[in-house]
Amino acid sequence: MTTNPIIAFKHVSKSFEDNGQLILRDINFELEAGKFYTLLGASGSGKSTILNIIAGLTDATTGDIYLDNERINDVPINQRDVHTVFQNYALLPHKNVFDNIAFPLKIRKVDKAQIEKRVLEALKMVRLTGFENRRIQKLSGGQRQRVAIARAIVNQPKVVLLDEPLSALDLKLRTEMQYELRALQQKLGITFVFVTHDQEEALAMSDWIFIINDGEIVQSGTPVDIYDEPINRFVANFIGESNIVSGIMIDDYLVEFNGKRFESVDGGMRKNEPVEVVIRPEDLRLTLPDEGKLIVKVQTQLFRGVHYEIIAVDELGQVGRLILVVVGSRHTHCTGRIANAWISAKLLGERLLQRLEICHRAMLQQPIGMEFFLGGFDDEVRRYLQLKEHARRNVAVVAVDEYCIDASNVLVTAA
Repeated sequence: MTTNPIIAFKHVSKSFEDNGQLILRDINFELEAGKFYTLLGASGSGKSTILNIIAGLTDATTGDIYLDNERINDVPINQRDVHTVFQNYALLPHKNVFDNIAFPLKIRKVDKAQIEKRVLEALKMVRLTGFENRRIQKLSGGQRQRVAIARAIVNQPKVVLLDEPLSALDLKLRTEMQYELRALQQKLGITFVFVTHDQEEALAMSDWIFIINDGEIVQSGTPVDIYDEPINRFVANFIGESNIVSGIMIDDYLVEFNGKRFESVDGGMRKNEPVEVVIRPEDLRLTLPDEGKLIVKVQTQLFRGVHYEIIAVDELGQVGRLILVVVGSRHTHCTGRIANAWISAKLLGERLLQRLEICHRAMLQQPIGMEFFLGGFDDEVRRYLQLKEHARRNVAVVAVDEYCIDASNVLVTAA
C-alpha cells in the first residue's frame, strides 16, 4: 500500500454502453509520486482506456479514481492536473513551436512574461532552444515529439500521461527518445504514466510495470522482477523471448524435462508437480559434447548485430523448438565452413607477425626503450592463443549442424 498515492484506482471497471462489453475488470492500483510507470499490453488489452480514464477523456462505469487523494470521477478534463502526450502529438499545425507550447498556459491566463519564461525553460529541457519561431511542418518526427513533451511539462502538472508517443519514430530515434524521456522524468520528478505494447521500451524506461491482458492487471512489478519471475505463461511469452516446455518439479529448485534434471530458480511447489519450464534464450549456452544435457539440431540462425539468434529443435521431439542467443560470438555458423573464430585468429595472428617484424626492425635500429614500445604486446599474444584454442575446440561442433546445449536460470510456472 502506497502512502499518499498520486493516482489510485479502486475497483474500476469499464464497459461499452451499447453492448455491455467489459473493457476493464476491477482494476486496483496505487501510483507513487515521482516514478515512471508503464502500462504494457497488446492492442485492445485496455491499457489506453486506463490512461483515458485518468485524463478524463472517458468515464469509468464503476469504481473510484483519485488524483492526489481527491476523487476525480466527476472533475472536468481542464480541471485535472494532468497532461497527455498523444501518439499523433496533437500539435496545432497553424501555430509555431512557441505558440504550441504556450497554448495550455494561455488557456489558464498565465501572465505573458511568465509564459515566455516557462516556454523557454521547457524548450531548453527538451533541447530545442532556438526553435521558438519554427513552423510545425518544418520539424522532424523527433522534434515534434519534443515539442509535444515540452507542452506537456510547461504546465508543471502532477502527472504526465504518454499514449504510445514513440511508436511512429524510427528505431534509432525511438531509442534516443527513450533515454531522453527517462532522463527528463528523473530531472523533473513528475509522475509519468506511459502506455506501450513494446516490451523493450517498458523494460528500459520503467520503475514499475503493469502487464495488462483482456482488461485485467495480470502482473505488476519492477522490470527485473517481471522478466525474471513471470507469473504465468502469458507473461513469460509477452516479456522477452521464452522457451516453454513441460516438466516435473522434482524438488525445490530442481526440475526435470527431456529426461534430464536442471537446477531451477523456483521453489515452493509440490514434489512431482507438473510445471511449465521457462528458459530464456540467453540462459542456453553451447557446450562441448560431454558437458551438454540436450542435443539439438539447428534449423536457422539470424545475425542480430551484437548476437546471433539460433532456432533449434530437439530431434527426440520432447523439447521441441528452442531459441538460443549467442552474444558476441562469431563461431556459430553451421554451414560446414571453417568457423569465423578461425578467421579472427588468423587475422590477429597476421597482425602479430607484422608487429613482430616492426619490433625486430626497431630493435636493430634502436634497442633501448623497447619495453615501452612493446607495451600490451604480451596481452595481444595471449589473446591470440586463447582465440585460436577457442576456435579449435568449437570447429568440430560448428562444422556440423548439431549442438550440445545446457541451461541455467531455469524458471518454473504452474502448469
